[in-house]
Amino acid sequence: MDHALEPPPETLAAWFHAAVDLALEHVGALQDQPAHGPAPNAAELAAAGAPIPEQGQDPRPLIARLIRDWVPKSFTTAGPGYLAYIPGGGLPTAALADLISGLTNRFIGVAAAAPLLVRLEVAVLRWLLDEFRFPAGARAVLTSGGSVANLIAMAAARDRTVGEEVGRGVVYVSNQIHHSNTKAAHVVGFRRAHVRQLPVDAQFRLRLDALAAAVAADRRAGLLPAVVIANAGTVHSGAVDALPALADFAARERLWLHIDGAYGACFQLCAEGRRRLAGIERADSLSIDPHKGLFLPYGTGGVLVRDGADLRRPFAQESAYLPLAVNDEALQDFTDASPELSRDFRGLRLWLSLQTFGANAFREALAEKLELAGRAHAAVAAIPGLEVVSPCDLSLFAFRVARPGADGDALSRELLARVNARQRVFLSGTLLEGQFALRVCVLSFRTHAERIDEGLVQLREETARLLRSAT
Repeated sequence: MDHALEPPPETLAAWFHAAVDLALEHVGALQDQPAHGPAPNAAELAAAGAPIPEQGQDPRPLIARLIRDWVPKSFTTAGPGYLAYIPGGGLPTAALADLISGLTNRFIGVAAAAPLLVRLEVAVLRWLLDEFRFPAGARAVLTSGGSVANLIAMAAARDRTVGEEVGRGVVYVSNQIHHSNTKAAHVVGFRRAHVRQLPVDAQFRLRLDALAAAVAADRRAGLLPAVVIANAGTVHSGAVDALPALADFAARERLWLHIDGAYGACFQLCAEGRRRLAGIERADSLSIDPHKGLFLPYGTGGVLVRDGADLRRPFAQESAYLPLAVNDEALQDFTDASPELSRDFRGLRLWLSLQTFGANAFREALAEKLELAGRAHAAVAAIPGLEVVSPCDLSLFAFRVARPGADGDALSRELLARVNARQRVFLSGTLLEGQFALRVCVLSFRTHAERIDEGLVQLREETARLLRSAT
């Protein structure tokens, strides 16, 4: 019998060496790659969608085409000039972790299946809980991203606050909230009409007076105010809500406080970020995205819950065919803290990276991003014809073209296209209070002062040209 799925070691070695060489070639060229690649042509789309063959082939030409031809036809999210959306750098150590995880292929959904590997991931989770100053009884779980983290948090909040009365429960968010939060509220049973989108102040922060009025009105109507969701860095403008005041209000009104920190929470690791995020430690639940703020590859999120019993309540189940649940503080059955039973060994990505570089390297990198964004914010504000429209609470801010009597939206869109066409930095846009604005987000570990300065020079040049042409 031909065991086609079991190639000999020498064949595997040839494949792996070829892939590693090509991947390192790609990473080594990131400094010079365009900040976003061109769109693929019809022939390339057809080749990528070719039918699956019945007979196998040497993967090395396929890997070469993938890395050299297809990967560049996309946003260069791992490059130093990627300042759009929320960057995700992708530490090389995480790639090593994924190689090990995929090859050894151990199951860690329950602790009994791989206790040492689960212990490793629990150690990472405890480190995160300690960094965010959550109490000893808190628990956390790593997820595929912030969307699933927010879903888990909403399930925990629902069971703790309203339970079977979820149809009467109300969730309060700002109009700057990430859509995954409202989606999560709907999925766990809160009615769409009971997710209140509230106004923000001039700094795009949830207005406490609007929240108080909405909660009071809902109580009078016989509804059950249940959850308030705060932002630790919105994706639109980077705004951080008034976390201490919201925590006080939530405690007084007996609301669950969820903080969406998918973009910004990891700045808690550095001293300046901790100062700016004061109050984050008071959350009942907190979502984070290590594939953003800790520079890991996409597919690594997490949720922290103040009371570990709240995290287990929606998900803990027993099944006769599974090993018995653990009763050990040093271990954790991850399936009891999430909808997943089968899951990848995502904790290895963070564990190996922290062990290799040390926590201080992450603290210094995050502090650098705060400093670079602050410098960029001040520099953009000084460019004639531009106005910043949001503060730089963390490392993300928004700005637009301001020219009296002109169509600011059209000019701002044109400026975005001109800057991006130069392909050294890649910015993105959003709508703030109905007006189009450009966004800068500094969060790649590969982005340093020289690329920011280069981008600012190009922004000044393109703004001047645009305004001259508009006269």
